[in-house]
Amino acid sequence: MSIASRKLDAETLGDESFMSADDLRAYMTEFEIAKASKVLGAMDKAEEARRKLVATLQNEIAVTPEKVAEIKHSLANKTRAAAGRGETEVLVMRFPSALCTDAGRAINNTEVDWPTTLTGRPLQAYEFWKEHLQPAKYKLRAMIIDWPGGLPGDVAFYLSWS
Repeated sequence: MSIASRKLDAETLGDESFMSADDLRAYMTEFEIAKASKVLGAMDKAEEARRKLVATLQNEIAVTPEKVAEIKHSLANKTRAAAGRGETEVLVMRFPSALCTDAGRAINNTEVDWPTTLTGRPLQAYEFWKEHLQPAKYKLRAMIIDWPGGLPGDVAFYLSWS
């Protein structure tokens, strides 16, 4: 190494803007802590939104003839569009498994009596299918579609016609 390059290295190392290895490790630790804090903050916000969604979906809605017509119209549009794409089923509802009295266990195990575990609007959706869509030969399939922390997360209702 030449004297000039040794001088350059010494100047660079002595420069306040240059970080020592210890400083860089400390910076990396602080950066990781900040990232984790941001993730935890986002998780807290997501959990709060989930709690609000569960509270909202626990409240049943008034099923008026107008509401029935509105739902049928919406489903007709969804099913026609899906059929036009060559699909034989469509996602019609997604909700947290907290709206099941057993947190989704019966749905996950495909137990025959899984509908008895539903509460709130998911129960209303099931009853709507039973009364209005099953007679028209539509099938309803329920399944757990995500597993946060290895536990049942959201439930999906799929309407099929094949």
